Amino acid sequence: MPSVSEKIIQLTRELNYHNYLYYQENENTITDREFDLKLKELELLELENPQFRQPDSPTLRVGGFITKSFETVKHQYPMLSLGNTYSQEDLVNFDKRVKKGLDNRPFEYICELKFDGLAISLIYENGKLAQAITRGDGSKGDNITNNARTIKTIPLSLFGEKIPSKLEVRGEIYLPLKTFQEINNLRIEKGEAPMANPRNAASGTMKMQNSSVVASRNLDCYLYTLLTKEKICDTHFDSIQLLENWGFNVSKTYRKCTSLAEVIEYIAEWNIKRHGFPVDTDGVVIKVNELSLQEELGFTAKFPRWAIAYKFESATVETRLERITYQVGRTGAITPVANLSPVLLGGTKVKRASLHNANEIARLELHENDFVYIEKGGEIIPKITSINTGKRLPSAQKIIYASDCPECGTKLIRNEGDANHYCPNDQKCAPQVMGRIDHFISRNAMNIDSMGPKTIEGLVQNGLIANISDLYYLTYNDLNGLVLYSNDQSKGRSLKEKSSENILTSIEKSKTAPFQTVLFALGIRHVGKTVAEKLARHFVSLDNIKVATYDEIISADEIGEVIAKSVIDYFQNDANQLILSQLQKAGLNFQLNQKETNTRSASLLGMIFVISGVFNKFSREEIQDHIIQNNGKVSSNISSKTTYVIAGENMGPSKKEKAEAIGVPIINEEEFINMIN
Repeated sequence: MPSVSEKIIQLTRELNYHNYLYYQENENTITDREFDLKLKELELLELENPQFRQPDSPTLRVGGFITKSFETVKHQYPMLSLGNTYSQEDLVNFDKRVKKGLDNRPFEYICELKFDGLAISLIYENGKLAQAITRGDGSKGDNITNNARTIKTIPLSLFGEKIPSKLEVRGEIYLPLKTFQEINNLRIEKGEAPMANPRNAASGTMKMQNSSVVASRNLDCYLYTLLTKEKICDTHFDSIQLLENWGFNVSKTYRKCTSLAEVIEYIAEWNIKRHGFPVDTDGVVIKVNELSLQEELGFTAKFPRWAIAYKFESATVETRLERITYQVGRTGAITPVANLSPVLLGGTKVKRASLHNANEIARLELHENDFVYIEKGGEIIPKITSINTGKRLPSAQKIIYASDCPECGTKLIRNEGDANHYCPNDQKCAPQVMGRIDHFISRNAMNIDSMGPKTIEGLVQNGLIANISDLYYLTYNDLNGLVLYSNDQSKGRSLKEKSSENILTSIEKSKTAPFQTVLFALGIRHVGKTVAEKLARHFVSLDNIKVATYDEIISADEIGEVIAKSVIDYFQNDANQLILSQLQKAGLNFQLNQKETNTRSASLLGMIFVISGVFNKFSREEIQDHIIQNNGKVSSNISSKTTYVIAGENMGPSKKEKAEAIGVPIINEEEFINMIN
């Protein structure tokens, strides 16, 4: 009879082999029930004998690990990005460069779809998954092994022949479009904001600290690159076939091409077929197929010379405009939204498109029931690009922008030089009231994390709060048993004891937020986080800002006329003065900490930074805070005045191209940290 450790090893191998047959060979050699019983047996054995659990145990698929912070790991081989293009002219030039580099010797291209997800590097030792590392800055990435183990198409053990003792496989973790839509539908039902796109959703999920949540998202993974010390393949195509034989999930879209004409034909074919594809794909990757020729061509400082990515243009379809509705933001800004006849675009059903403001409606010359062309890039809400005037009915009336607030009926105003219309009824208009409170409690503001939009809505509807200051006077009796409704008003849930206690604890904790955070949280129009920081540094206390003149406000660093007027308008409002008085009485910080005024460095004085991409050690907001604290400046646009671009993962390609074109240095997160240290 086998020992416990032998039984665990036997079950692990057996279940992994059945997984391999099921996911890679489409074979069912045992029933689902038999598989589940064996898995349950293994789970119980591991629970009682955790010291014998194998690193490739299939029980790791369900997650359950909590990672406080991700270890940073150096890549053995740098994970460089690809140069990309949207034009066939650039492909022709790429082809010329390759031919010149190879002295016009014969070679093949291999084309593959470019999947829009999170780049991953998987390290296998003796046929078992040892590490999973993100791209990071290209030289180092995050160790997300526990999370990667939850993805069913990432093998925990390899099967087959010629498996090296150590190998690295690279690929893309992604969220299938159907899964993405299901998650968003569920989030909307819960009153949560929908995720922006599948790429961000996949990337954000893999950075979660709880692997059980990662497992529940049902992510997938395509693998496309094999790296080994030993030479075991002659071509990229052969390496893909080898990966598939070992149990990796590879795309079926690879194609060898003998000429640039065949490459362009492949691109044209997939530019059409991609719309029905179950995965978000944003282009085609073209590589020299022969690995020896890849090595000969080598790399530039940033890109391989033997590969390029061709990016598809944003998808465009035609549909009919049904009506225009208007949304009210927390600052009273009115946003028109085009409601459309449902149409499939980029794998998802689209019913709405953004119209931004009255200027956009005028530019498009929109009429009732127009047939419009809509385009979708990475955004969740597409935009209207143009009108098919040939289909316009002779009787169609021109769209007239709303004159009254759609929520409270107040006459809209539009200040000179402002693109937006506003509802001035800021104290009584429901979306403004709830929007300001939502902003106040948000993570970047007061970070009252135990409350959500539905809680706020319930508190407002029950008359328990009418503004942000009321939050600090809530009691346990106000909260406990409060009924909150979902979108379906017939279904409600009540706040329990623990939830009520958590909310009050979180509110109390928020009182320690620094003055600049409180100033941002007030939701003053045009006062974002950076402006709030500058005002706080300049005036030191709220009392000073309250009595500041127009000239004194615009004398602050980078504060212009529009911001100055907005600040004065806010503090001259009697209702706002009352709210501020109540907040001060509640104990919020209305003055800059003395330590903050004394410890500010001048190491970045005179420097202007643009931040782009996703970072490993800091959030974008934290990087921005570090720049400001060291007397630097942050801009959203690259110009000749920009000192550095700080580039993270998935940096915007247009920013990258512009920085390189005008010679602005691009630095990574590590280089920035060294700069401020």
